[in-house]
Amino acid sequence: MQKNNRNYILILIDVAIMLSVFLFGVGLIWLSGRSPLTFGGYVGFFALFTVLILLSRLIQGVYTNLWRYANYTVFARMVIADAIGGAVAILITIIPAFSYIKLSVWESFAFVAAACLATLFSRFAYRIWCERNHKFALNDGKKIGVAIVGAGQIGNLLAQELRLNASSSYYPVCFIDVDKNKIGAKILGLSVYAEDEALEKLANLPVKEVFLAVPDKGPGVMYDLRERYAGAGYRVKLYDFPIKDGEHMGNKRVIRDIKIEDLLFRKSIQVFGDETKSYYSDKTVLVTGGGGSIGSELCRWIAKCSPKKLIIFDIYENNAYDIQQELVRKYGAKLDLSVEIGSVRDRKRLEAVFMAYRPQIVIHAAAHKHVPLMEHSNAEAIKNNVFGTYNTADMAEKYGTEKFILISTDKAVNPTNVMGATKRLCEMVIQCRNDSKTAFCAVRFGNVLGSNGSVIPLFRRQIEAGGPITVTDKRIIRYFMTIPEATGLVMQAGAMAKCGELFVLDMGKPVKILDLAENMIRLSGFTPYKDIDIKEIGLRPGEKLYEELLIKTEKLEKTPNDLIFIESDTPYTRAEMESKLDLLRRAVTDAELAIASPAIKAAIRSVVPTYYDPDELNATADNCNEMKQAAH
Repeated sequence: MQKNNRNYILILIDVAIMLSVFLFGVGLIWLSGRSPLTFGGYVGFFALFTVLILLSRLIQGVYTNLWRYANYTVFARMVIADAIGGAVAILITIIPAFSYIKLSVWESFAFVAAACLATLFSRFAYRIWCERNHKFALNDGKKIGVAIVGAGQIGNLLAQELRLNASSSYYPVCFIDVDKNKIGAKILGLSVYAEDEALEKLANLPVKEVFLAVPDKGPGVMYDLRERYAGAGYRVKLYDFPIKDGEHMGNKRVIRDIKIEDLLFRKSIQVFGDETKSYYSDKTVLVTGGGGSIGSELCRWIAKCSPKKLIIFDIYENNAYDIQQELVRKYGAKLDLSVEIGSVRDRKRLEAVFMAYRPQIVIHAAAHKHVPLMEHSNAEAIKNNVFGTYNTADMAEKYGTEKFILISTDKAVNPTNVMGATKRLCEMVIQCRNDSKTAFCAVRFGNVLGSNGSVIPLFRRQIEAGGPITVTDKRIIRYFMTIPEATGLVMQAGAMAKCGELFVLDMGKPVKILDLAENMIRLSGFTPYKDIDIKEIGLRPGEKLYEELLIKTEKLEKTPNDLIFIESDTPYTRAEMESKLDLLRRAVTDAELAIASPAIKAAIRSVVPTYYDPDELNATADNCNEMKQAAH
C-alpha cells in the first residue's frame, strides 16, 4: 500500500471512530433529558474538535508511523497530540462568537479522552491481529522458527520486527541470554533460556535457525556463538548492519549471513574521530591511485569531511569513473570533485595536476602491489612504486603541499620480494625529506580484507566453483584489517603527522591462512576436507611464511591513540638516497629489453639493507614471535 493511501485510510478510520464516540456521547446526553446545543451546535462542536485533533496529530507526525511496529513513544505522541488539539478546541469555544457550540469543559474533555482511547484501542487491536496472523502462519508451516541470542534491546527490536512484518519468512520462538535477571522470564511472550541449556531446549522447539542479536560483536564472541549453534545443525545469521568489503552500509539493520570479516579474531579498531575529520575539512586533497580498493575508500571518507576540493588521480579510467559516479550521486554539487587520468611515472602529467590544483594534502596510494607479478616484472615495480613515489613527493614539495601520506605495507619489513622491497624504498624516499616544509609520513598496515587481489575474494571464487581452496603453505600467517580500519589509520596519521613518521597499527595477533580457509568453507555451509578440499601448492616466488609490522631493532613510540605507534628509524640523507636511486635508475635502464632481469634484484639487494632471501627467513619461521602468536 502506498504511504499516502495508508495515511488517508487511517484518517478516515479515525474520523469514523470520533464520529462513533460523538454519537454515543450525544445519545447519553439526550437520554439524560438535557440537550444544551442545537443540531447545528452539535455539528459545529464535532467539526471543530475533529479538525483540530486531526491537525494536531498530523503536526506531531502520528500518521507517519507504521503502527504494527509502534512503541510507547508513538502512543504517547498521539496522547499529547489529542491533548493539544482538544485544549485548543476548548479555548476556541470560550470565544463568544463560538458560544453556540459550547459544551461544559468536562463534556468536552470526556469527548477528547474517549476519542483518544478509542483510537489507541484500534491501533492495539491492529497489532494483536498482526501478531495472531503471523503466529497462525508459523503454525501452518509458512514461517521458519528462530531462536534469538540476546534478549536485550537489539533482540527485542528483532523479535518485534519478525512478529509484525508480514513479508518476513521467520517467526521468533524464544530468546537465549546469559543475564540471570532475564533467564526464566518472558519477553514479548517469549521464554528466555540460559545459554548453557540452550541446545537442549532448542531440540524440543520448532527452531531451525539461530539469529545473533548481541551488542558485543567481537570476533571471539561471534566465532564461539557461530561454532556452538552451527555445530548443532542450526543455520546461524547475524542481526546487524549490512556490510560490503568490511564496511557497514547504511543505517537500517538487516538479517544477514555471517561473513569472514565478522571473525577477524579481534575487535574492530576505530581510529577515525571528529578531530581527524575536522583536519580535512575545507582542504584541497589529492589521492593518487584513487580508483583502487584503498584509494576509493579514502575518497569516500574524505568526501564525508567536506573538503574544499577532492582530486582523484589514477591510470585506470574505469575505476576512477566508478568512484567519480558514486560520489556525484551521493553528494552532487556539494562536493567539488575532479578526476584526472595519468600515471605517477609521468612527471610532466603530475606537474600539470599539481600546478592546476595546488593540493594541501596528498595521499599516495598508487602502487603495484601483487607479489608474484612484481617478482616477474621487477623493473616495472621499481618504475611505478619507487620512482612514482619520488616524482609525487617532488611535486608535493615544489607546489607547497602541507602533508604527504604514503600508503605502505607490512611486506616492507625485512622484505623477501621485489614488491615489499620497493615499498621499503618508498618509505626511505619520504623519510629522507625530514628537512622539507612538506610534512611527509608513511602508514604501514597488513592485508586488507576484501581489497582487490586479497586472498578472501580468491577463496570465495574457489568455494563457489566447488573447490578446492588452494593455499601456498598451510603454515603461512598474515595480519588482517578491514578497509575502514586501513582508511581510518591513513586519515588519522595524516592529521597527526609532523615530519618523517612511519605509523604502524596494532593489529592484534596474526591469523593462519589455513584457519581462514576452513572458516570460510564452514560459513558457506560446507565441511572442510569433506565437501571442499584445501590443497597446498607451495610458496610463490618471494613469499615468506609470516609478515612483520615492525623492524624490531628500531625504537617504537606511542601516539595519543593507543593503537597507533611510530617507528622512528634513522633516515638516510637526501644525498644518500639519490645515490641509491641512481643505482636503481641504471639497473632499470640496463633491463629495458629484459622481461625479468636478475640485475634488478641485485640492485635492490644493494640499496635495501633489510632485504632477505625468502628461504633464509622461512627456514627460521617456526621460532619467530609471529608464528608462535598465531599458533595460540
